[in-house]
Amino acid sequence: MLSRRSCAPRPPPRSRAVSSPPTPTCSRFSATTTFRTRRPRFAAESLPDGKAYYQSKILEFTTLTLTPDQIHAIGLSEMAKIHAEMLAAILAAGQQSGFQGTLPEFLHFLRTDPQFYAKTPQELLMRAAFIAKEFDAVSSDYFGYLPRQRFGIKPVPVEIAPFYTSARGGPGVYLVNTYDLPARGLYSLPALTLHESAPGHAFQMPIQAEVVKGRHLPKFRNAYISAYGEGWALYCERLGTEMGMYHTPYETFGMLSYQAWRAARLVVDTGVHAQGWTREQAQEYLRENTALSDHEIETEVDRYISWPGQALSYYLGEMAILKARHKAEAALGPKFNIRAFHDAVLELGCVPLPVLTQHIDEFIAKGGGRSLSRHGKVAQPT
Repeated sequence: MLSRRSCAPRPPPRSRAVSSPPTPTCSRFSATTTFRTRRPRFAAESLPDGKAYYQSKILEFTTLTLTPDQIHAIGLSEMAKIHAEMLAAILAAGQQSGFQGTLPEFLHFLRTDPQFYAKTPQELLMRAAFIAKEFDAVSSDYFGYLPRQRFGIKPVPVEIAPFYTSARGGPGVYLVNTYDLPARGLYSLPALTLHESAPGHAFQMPIQAEVVKGRHLPKFRNAYISAYGEGWALYCERLGTEMGMYHTPYETFGMLSYQAWRAARLVVDTGVHAQGWTREQAQEYLRENTALSDHEIETEVDRYISWPGQALSYYLGEMAILKARHKAEAALGPKFNIRAFHDAVLELGCVPLPVLTQHIDEFIAKGGGRSLSRHGKVAQPT
């Protein structure tokens, strides 16, 4: 998901969460008391048996056995790759608008130019709704199985909006935060919508519920595994390029900035909890390397401090899905079917990344031609 949670760690909300939001008191206490006291040693590794604790959180949230140093190195490497793509997007924007400048100057331009921000909450909600319907127009080209459950688009309740994530999606609902509109860049809205609504959380989670019910699987199979769920949603942001969801270089840059945001989490989370980074150092890294607003940067870093390891799940999960896709494309050649591949990724629901990798290996071995049917059974794609 995008930005810090208000209280306890949990997956995207089911629709009932709209009528029973987390109490703003808890959020306000967390923001004003826990972080702003500036406790000098907030790293996970500063706790008793802290190294083992942080390693256990890495395993919990990523389902992988990577060390903090390995993850930090992956983050730096991926950031360099994404920056190269971002520079290409800046050149494209320059050809369209005449902008000439460096990456920091472009980030300042995005953060301060009024053209990139909605003027009213209703405008932000309407733009999000339009993007969601754009996906509907191409969904059957990329997915053989579509969930029955639809979702509504609603503003985050005003009581919790100042402390809440930029948006949040789950079964039946896509919540969009309309608080502090100058912090909600429209250039990032397509990527945000693909992540939180469809084909991200509000698409994947209902499919999981239908599969569990249709195959009569035990209820624990409805559990939310962050590396899978968040990795899938981040993969959907990248998929938006193929689906034609980004119409301007600014929207492409917004998607890349979101990719950089999640790759930066690999650097910042491990920096804070294993390498002695300060709160200010973590904020400055995000400020220099993403298009996030100052408000988002502050809430993000506070979230990483309070929730060790969770932020690592997004990019490592996406990397696992992309690696599996590239392997399937290379092995199957012209027989590769994007709809069948996506159905194969979704048909197990949330599983640890090694289990997903093994499942895609089996998908390849069987010829790559299987997809979900309406009742969670297997059918040939059309």
